[in-house]
Amino acid sequence: MYTPTVSILARLAPALVAVAAATTFTPGPAHADVSKKVIATFKGKILITASPLEAGGDDKGTIADWKKKAVTSVKGQVNGNDVQEWTFNYTAFLGKLGATSLTLEFYDGDKYAANRMLTGIDPKDPVLEGDITIDEDEGLTKGKRYTLKLVGKVKGKEVTVAATAGAITME
Repeated sequence: MYTPTVSILARLAPALVAVAAATTFTPGPAHADVSKKVIATFKGKILITASPLEAGGDDKGTIADWKKKAVTSVKGQVNGNDVQEWTFNYTAFLGKLGATSLTLEFYDGDKYAANRMLTGIDPKDPVLEGDITIDEDEGLTKGKRYTLKLVGKVKGKEVTVAATAGAITME
């Protein structure tokens, strides 16, 4: 008698779809209206904000406004699965160009905690922006502080292309 076998992937597919739906990492187009001076000021940094950043006025005003809007903590909420989750916007000013995929990594001190893959990156774009939703089931803990690093392969070498200036508290 023939007994069909079901691959592990086929059995896990519904669970994988649920996890993918619960976790988002949405890249957006880079700011076309950001000047070279503003990009140079934030080069190699990731700004975490409550809402997307908008360039406006002169460079000095934009830089001051964006520094003011950068947050050091992100308030979370319990989702429909009774799991704490956090949603925030990011704007990354890449220190090195050339990667077509990047990974946003969360570190508790030197200890790796979680990550999020980002694909379809324009390797010539110096600014990357979007939003992310991540939850406790993925390795983060309410009340802990995390440094975020954006890493990828540039010219065959794994490098950090941007990072937060300090740790971000997940409240």
